[in-house]
Amino acid sequence: MSHSQAIIVPRISTFPAHEARARVILRWLAERRIVEALPTTCGRGAGGMAYAIAPGARNVVLRPELLPFGEPINGLEVVTRRCIYTPTGDFLEEAGCPRCRQEVGVPLFESLEEWWPGETDNFTCPECGFEDDINGFLFLQPCGFSNLGFIFNGWAEAGLLPSFVEQFGERLGFAVRLVQ
Repeated sequence: MSHSQAIIVPRISTFPAHEARARVILRWLAERRIVEALPTTCGRGAGGMAYAIAPGARNVVLRPELLPFGEPINGLEVVTRRCIYTPTGDFLEEAGCPRCRQEVGVPLFESLEEWWPGETDNFTCPECGFEDDINGFLFLQPCGFSNLGFIFNGWAEAGLLPSFVEQFGERLGFAVRLVQ
């Protein structure tokens, strides 16, 4: 059984009307038969509830034979609380400023103590003073910080198609990041 996750995260800390937008995305995915319309116990998170994989999932991945059909954990979990999404193995916590290009990983990740409870969405570069939403900084490995996230349990090995990730972002109305 695969414990991998492919996570799509909007590149904005506080997504406006995030719960309503999550419902719109779920309807779109269910209409395309990528996931089932009603949640079941096929998730890994709190309560184990998720939207089970559906036959249309084969159309949005590079290697459909690696999708978790028949596995007990195979569904899409929607997270509607502030969360940090990083790779689970060997995450380097390296980040750079998009303006001055200096390494700012240590202070950026230390600033998550203020970001997590929602005291701020922004980070200020200690080198040049540039300030932006934390998602606007450069990361060596894909990661995301948002009050909205879509976790596809067991789908990482199958590889979400770049065109699907792009369409997902268009539906959300924000740029997204794929975290695995």
